[in-house]
Amino acid sequence: MRPDPALQTHQHALGRCRRCPGVVAPPVYGLAVRSPVMLLGQAPGTREQQELRPFTWTAGKRLFGWFESIGLPEGEFRRRVYMSAVARCFPGKNPRGGDRVPSRAEIANCSAWLEAELELLRPRLVIPVGKLAIAALLGERRLADAVGARHSALAAGRPVDVIPLPHPSGASTWIHTDPGKTLLQRALRLLARHPEWRALRQR
Repeated sequence: MRPDPALQTHQHALGRCRRCPGVVAPPVYGLAVRSPVMLLGQAPGTREQQELRPFTWTAGKRLFGWFESIGLPEGEFRRRVYMSAVARCFPGKNPRGGDRVPSRAEIANCSAWLEAELELLRPRLVIPVGKLAIAALLGERRLADAVGARHSALAAGRPVDVIPLPHPSGASTWIHTDPGKTLLQRALRLLARHPEWRALRQR
C-alpha cells in the first residue's frame, strides 16, 4: 500500500513533538498507510527507540507470530495495518528494573496525536495490545474481562470494533497460563473471523 499524504503530514508533525522532557525522543511510529484496521500499542522500548519502528524486538516477534498464525505475516501486517501507540516516545528505564510506565501527563500529551489518527483513519477495527492501550479505548479493566471478547467503543466519535490482546512481553506469565492462554486464543479466533481482518488478507 502506498503512503497516505495526510498521514505523512501528520507523522512529520509528530516526529517533531517534544512535549515530554522526561522521555527519549524522537517519537516512534509505523508506516503512513491508510487502513481500516489500527494496532494500538503501549509505548516503545529501547530497541524500538533505536530503530524507530514499533515492535521490533522480542515482544514484537511474539506478537507477529500470533498474527502469522491467523494468516498475516509481519511484513504484510506492517504494510497493511496502521500502527499507533498510547505513548510514542521511550519513557526510559525504571530504577527498579525494566522500562518505566508512561506517566499520566505523558499519556495525556500523546492523546492528541492518537485522536488525530483516529479522525484521519476512521478505523473500523482497533486492536489494543496491553493494559494501557486497552484502557485508552475501553477504560481500565482486568485483562480477563477484556481479552477474548469483541467490544464496541467510540473512536473520534465513531463506532469501532475493539478486539484486545495481552501484551506479548517475555516478562508476562499471563499469556502462558489459564485463563490468559485460553483467552488469547479466543481473541485470535475473533480477529481471524472479523470482516476487516479477512479483507486485509485478501488485498
